[in-house]
Amino acid sequence: MAKKVKTILKLNITAGKANPAPPIGPALGQHGVNIMEFCQQYNAKTKDMKGVVPAEVKIYEDRTFDFILKKPPVSQYIKSKLSIKNGSKEPGRVKAGTLSQKDLEEIALEKMADFNTKDLEAAKKIVAGSARSMGVEIK
Repeated sequence: MAKKVKTILKLNITAGKANPAPPIGPALGQHGVNIMEFCQQYNAKTKDMKGVVPAEVKIYEDRTFDFILKKPPVSQYIKSKLSIKNGSKEPGRVKAGTLSQKDLEEIALEKMADFNTKDLEAAKKIVAGSARSMGVEIK
C-alpha cells in the first residue's frame, strides 16, 4: 500500500550546502523529519551543482520523506546569461542588461519541465516577465 502524504514543502537551498539552520531545520522539524538525514541526502545529490537548487520534499505520515530536485530559478539563468550579480535596484528605470530572443528561448527550453505549460511561447513570456522584474530589457 502506498504511504499517505502528510505535506509537500518547496525549499530553495544552495547546492551542497544544506544544514539544519533556518530555513531548513524549522521547516522539516515541525513535521518530525530527520533533518540531518535530509541534509546529507540533499548535499550528496547536489555536490556537483552550482547555485540555488530547489527541492520539492514530500513528507509522509510515518515521518519518512523523499524529494526531487528542480531546476534553478529563472533569475539564476538570467544572471548567468548576462554575467551579472544582481538585477536592477530600480527595474523600469535602471537597466541591468539586455536579453536577446535567442537567450529568452534557451532559458525557456531549459526551464520548460518546471513550468506549468508545454507551449514554448508561453514559457518565453514567463521568462520575459522575470527578466522585466529584474530590470532586464528584451530585444
